[in-house]
Amino acid sequence: GRHEVWSWTTATKESLCLMWQKVKVQLMLSMSFLAAVFWYCRRLYSFLAQLLKWWSNYLQTKLIRNLSVLTEVDLLGYSAREWKGETKQAKHMREAYEELFWSCHIKYLRQVRRDNYSAVRAVLFQIFSQGIPFPSWMKERDILKLPEKLLYSQGCNWIQQYSFGPERYTGPNAFGKLRKCMEALKTNWAEIYVTKDHEERGNMCNTLFSDESKEHKLYEAIKFIMLYEVVEAYEQIKNREEPVHNLFSLIFARDTSSDPLSFMMNHLNSIGDSICLDQVELFLLGYVLEVKIRVYRLHRFNTEEFQVNYPDEYRREWNEISLLTEDDHYYHIPLFRT
Repeated sequence: GRHEVWSWTTATKESLCLMWQKVKVQLMLSMSFLAAVFWYCRRLYSFLAQLLKWWSNYLQTKLIRNLSVLTEVDLLGYSAREWKGETKQAKHMREAYEELFWSCHIKYLRQVRRDNYSAVRAVLFQIFSQGIPFPSWMKERDILKLPEKLLYSQGCNWIQQYSFGPERYTGPNAFGKLRKCMEALKTNWAEIYVTKDHEERGNMCNTLFSDESKEHKLYEAIKFIMLYEVVEAYEQIKNREEPVHNLFSLIFARDTSSDPLSFMMNHLNSIGDSICLDQVELFLLGYVLEVKIRVYRLHRFNTEEFQVNYPDEYRREWNEISLLTEDDHYYHIPLFRT
């Protein structure tokens, strides 16, 4: 009996050892497999993280490169970088920037792309980013119908000679292109205006002002609205109707814009292509958008023309925006801090 117990115990031990050897092999294989999976997942995670980081940097670089209104920079730091040296002009500009910093409480600026849409871009960007509503007259009439009204109701078939900035496009399709520009302006303005969250509105502006094709449609729509107002004023003067704003007398007094057609051919058509807005057109821009445009003209520092309002006659309820220029050609956006 004692021998049988010993044999049974030995057999049990041998069975357990054999079973443990098999389990041990399976366990080691499983652990090796899990370790391999863990290593693979870790490498995959690291690869995906690197890929995501690269893609994010690429998109950010692309956005910054395409962004036509850059993020804010320190005003005096910008002045020091742009106007180095001890020339008379450099000293004059640095003094002008210091005046803005200390007396006008302008601490930062946003650089605007230096092209021939600069002034329109700087104005429209601020209107959108500040959530300024449509002008009162634009709420009362559908701006999408303005091209149709000029072409058919008022017989201005010469708008087929309208040129779209750098495209230099004229021809029978001008009407359709103008309609698309007006649609882009109305749609984007309405969408951004109803966005009340400041950060979200800023992101929408950055997206819009990094798409050159969409941008140009907005600026051409603004140019056409300016033309429309000139035609309206010209008809009122010709028909001796209600008095018009003094700026239209200024426009028609020029040999180069004595009527709406010459105004379009000699001024509007070149804006965005070969010329910027001049001061007369800045008056008109502020008038049609119903905003008071205050311009700090640094090259006029220490004169009465250092700060100028466009237009000089404006209504109290109009919103105010500000521009900064060193030469009356290219404009930046000043930012105030108290």
